[in-house]
Amino acid sequence: MIDQLKARLNLKAVLRNVELLPEIDDLSRELIKDWEISIRLSIWRDTNILLNFHNGRCTFLADTIEKGTVSLFFCSAAHLNNMMENNASPLPLSGFTRLGFLKTEFSKLTSRLEYFLKPPSDVVQDDRHKMINLSLALSTAVFAIPELLQLDPVSRRIAPQLSAGTLQLSVLPEGPYAYVIYDGKGGAKAFTGKAARPEALLTFRNPEIAQLLVDGTLDSFGAVAKGDIQLRGKIPLIDHTNVILDQIPKYLQ
Repeated sequence: MIDQLKARLNLKAVLRNVELLPEIDDLSRELIKDWEISIRLSIWRDTNILLNFHNGRCTFLADTIEKGTVSLFFCSAAHLNNMMENNASPLPLSGFTRLGFLKTEFSKLTSRLEYFLKPPSDVVQDDRHKMINLSLALSTAVFAIPELLQLDPVSRRIAPQLSAGTLQLSVLPEGPYAYVIYDGKGGAKAFTGKAARPEALLTFRNPEIAQLLVDGTLDSFGAVAKGDIQLRGKIPLIDHTNVILDQIPKYLQ
C-alpha cells in the first residue's frame, strides 16, 4: 500500500504541477509555447494521468480513457516510484517517434519542476523563486489530500469525522490560494485558486509562515497564538486537515 500511495502522490500531486508551472514561471511558459502533444502515464491495474500540451498551456487529467500522443506504461507502483528517483525507465506503448522529445524537451520541463520543488542548496532564492516554490508546494499538499484519505492509515481513520464543506487556504497578501472540498463521505477534491463560499478559512500572515506549514516545520499552536495563522469557520475541518497534511512527508521527500 505504501508504494501504491506514493505512486499516486507522485502522479496526482507532484506531476500535476506540470500544469501549474507554466502559469507562474516564464521560462517554463516559453518552453512549452509551441508544444502540441499529450503524454499519458499509466500504472498496471491502478491509475493514470494525461498531460495535454496545446496552445501554450498544459491541461492535467486523471483516470481518463483518453489516449496520449505518447503512452508510457509502468508495470507497478514501485516501477513508477523508481522512475521518479531516476532509477528506472517507463515502457513506451505508443508515440515511439516522439521519444526523443521526451528525453530532450520534456525533461527540461520536469527538471525545471524539480528545481523549484527541491531547490539546490547552493541556489540563493529571490522573492519570485520563493513564491513559485510555495505555489507548487501548496498545490502538491492540497492535491495529496484526496489520495491520503483513500490509502493512508491515519487519514482513513480521520475521514469519517470530516463533515461536508470547503476549506480555503490563503497566503497573504497576494496568494497563492488553494481549497479542498470535503464531501462528508470520506472523500475530497482539491483545487488551486479561491472558493466561492468556503465554510472554513485557514489564512497565513505571509508566505514565510505558509512555507513552514508545507515544509512540515510549523508550530501551529504557536502560530495561531501569535496571529501568524487565522482560523475561521468550521475549525474541526481545519484541525483534521492539518493532521492529514502531516502525513505527506512519510511518502514524499
